[in-house]
Amino acid sequence: MNELVKRSVSEHSAALQSGVYSAKELTKAYLDAIDETDGTIGAYISLYPEEALAAAAAVDEKRAKGESLSPLAGIPAGIKDNICTRGMRTTCASKMLENYVPPYDADVIERLKQSDYILLGKLNMDEFAMGSSCENSALKLTRNPADTSRVPGGSSGGSAAAVAAYEAAYTLGSDTGGSIRQPASFCGVVGMKPTYGSVSRYGLVAFASSLDQIGPLTRTVQDNALVLNAICGHDKRDATSLARQHADFTARIGQEVKGLRIGMPKEFFGDGISAEVKTAVENAAKLYEKMGAAIEEVSMPSIPHALSAYYIISSAEASSNLARFDGIRYGYRAKEFDGITDLYLKSRSEGFGAEVKRRIMLGTFALSSGYYDAYYKKAQQVRSLVTADFNRVFETCDVILSPVAPTPAYKLGEKSADPLEMYMGDAYSVPVNIAGVPALSLPCGKTEAGLPVGCQLIGKVFSEPLLYQVGAALESARKERM
Repeated sequence: MNELVKRSVSEHSAALQSGVYSAKELTKAYLDAIDETDGTIGAYISLYPEEALAAAAAVDEKRAKGESLSPLAGIPAGIKDNICTRGMRTTCASKMLENYVPPYDADVIERLKQSDYILLGKLNMDEFAMGSSCENSALKLTRNPADTSRVPGGSSGGSAAAVAAYEAAYTLGSDTGGSIRQPASFCGVVGMKPTYGSVSRYGLVAFASSLDQIGPLTRTVQDNALVLNAICGHDKRDATSLARQHADFTARIGQEVKGLRIGMPKEFFGDGISAEVKTAVENAAKLYEKMGAAIEEVSMPSIPHALSAYYIISSAEASSNLARFDGIRYGYRAKEFDGITDLYLKSRSEGFGAEVKRRIMLGTFALSSGYYDAYYKKAQQVRSLVTADFNRVFETCDVILSPVAPTPAYKLGEKSADPLEMYMGDAYSVPVNIAGVPALSLPCGKTEAGLPVGCQLIGKVFSEPLLYQVGAALESARKERM
């Protein structure tokens, strides 16, 4: 494998600007890496090598003319396949949208194009972002580069695997209940779920509109902040997009953490957590103490109820959002049917996978007459309690430190027969989406078997610069110990 692909986004940016190598050479190196490894990893659903090389040549031409370019100019990336790309397939890893080609770009794609990024291809995922292992894809199987017998996590499994396998310099994923952070933890990379509303959802195929958020996956904290700089900002086409000026997310990287107060909620360290995950996160806390941060145990009593509330709210919103896939307007249509009702029934039954149908049914039930107050209304009340718990903790703490997931990556097929067991793996990630706060997942250790373990840094709304500061400090301290 060409050593070029193992460099960080920051290193690529500096080398391209100084002419050490060209964007075309770099793009060719990543395409060769994909050709070499993706037959085993399975991160990409669609590849666009000719378009990528043409875009790279255009960036090289701009640079040769002396044009001022973005830090991301000429750097190859992969995009999760639920983010719309004009003229290129956006499948959501579903039979329902297997041949769908959007006529428009998502807002984040427009922003990356303004930064002269290079699109290598679209990445595998759990169908319609519903899952925690990437095993729910209708189109292919993705494996964890750290151990190909194990899952990469989900739903952004392809996005995390591509970065970990050096098949992209960075990627974009989406996070509804941990779908960036959990695969980042499983694959040993960095993933950010930004503050809800800070990144436009325009062009993101909706799963749960009040929870979904697009974010970057990278190999370093600095890289992650650079990518978030490029995709963050107000978009009038998204009613939930916040009209706010965002600071440079790299601004605080390199500052010390001495004097910061880091809370560790005891509810994140109870029953169900693997001993190796617990030890890795506690070791991260010890490193922060050595750097002068104060570690304190806190309590968030609503956390044990967050998972149940999440699955009711997200499934209810999925039931509504996925109603548009009916075999009439676009997407999969059954070949044989008898009347309009039969067309709906057969198209949706044949086009959706088991997990998507399970969540549509759960959501429709929770919203139905006679059950709305008992389930959906109560779930929204729990949401208020979770948000209040975060606000209370942030009165005394600057940042929360927790595990991302209770276990490291598990074997392919190990949990696919028991959906409830797989759902339990989201217990530490879903509270962040319910409250709309930002969270950064970054490596904090490895198991005896060499599997990556990630920790999660959670902050107040719009505290991404602080999270990057705290995350970079841990990243640096761990490098010094190696």
